[in-house]
Amino acid sequence: MKSLFLFLLIIGVSSCNAPKKVISGKNKKGHLIGLADKQSFQQAPFRSWFDTNFETYQPDSLTINTLKKELTEIKIKGFIGTWCGDSQRETPHFYKILEQADFNFNNLELIAVNKSKKTPNNLQKGFRIKRVPTFIFFKNDKEIGRYVEFARESLEKDMLKIVSGKVYKHSYQK
Repeated sequence: MKSLFLFLLIIGVSSCNAPKKVISGKNKKGHLIGLADKQSFQQAPFRSWFDTNFETYQPDSLTINTLKKELTEIKIKGFIGTWCGDSQRETPHFYKILEQADFNFNNLELIAVNKSKKTPNNLQKGFRIKRVPTFIFFKNDKEIGRYVEFARESLEKDMLKIVSGKVYKHSYQK
């Protein structure tokens, strides 16, 4: 009995360190909603736009090399809508950039929202999401900037400005 208790305790403690479980699903309109990852976009109808936009995007390699160094201490919280053309374009590009920059995907939380920019579990609460995609960058648990909807220069160059501490205003900031 003691060994069974000890076994269950070990399993319980070790599961706390397990990677985040993806709990996305589809809402009544067939849009992805909730926590998501790259695998979430491999189901119909998302796969067609995700794979095409991922494969055809060619990030700037010089920017990617610099971005690799700057992303090491960064966490990202992203909000996208599978119903949104901007999200359909930028989300695959975002994944390709992060992959090429050897980003630790344990430091990414991607949340798919409905057209009201909400989720059933209020995962968006406190983040002031007005447009998607919105990618929020954190360093030492403090927001250092956000990319909103479309690039000023290019997605990877805008990301580099944010994470390197350069002055950056997203497309809706004055």
